[in-house]
Amino acid sequence: MSLCYEVAIFKVEKKHIPRVMALSLLLFDEINQAGIVISSYDIIQNTESDDQLCWQLTWVNQDAVKATAKKWASFPSSLEIESLVGEKIYYGHFLSLL
Repeated sequence: MSLCYEVAIFKVEKKHIPRVMALSLLLFDEINQAGIVISSYDIIQNTESDDQLCWQLTWVNQDAVKATAKKWASFPSSLEIESLVGEKIYYGHFLSLL
């Protein structure tokens, strides 16, 4: 199976950005605790709208994404992240064509 790439863009009040950043890193560690399913990640900020953050995740495969989604609520950091994120602008998964 090929790698699966996730892009998630969401609004976060500026005062919550540091906490969302810290929680995101914790969440990625929680997801990978039982075995590496996210092989790399980045958290980036929109250059024209600094209240927009983007997760760029590289998953080991599409099945790992689906299995993790079913366990989302069980991750300790997920609830607080959900409470701090405002609008979810975009969320999608992509497979390489190369």
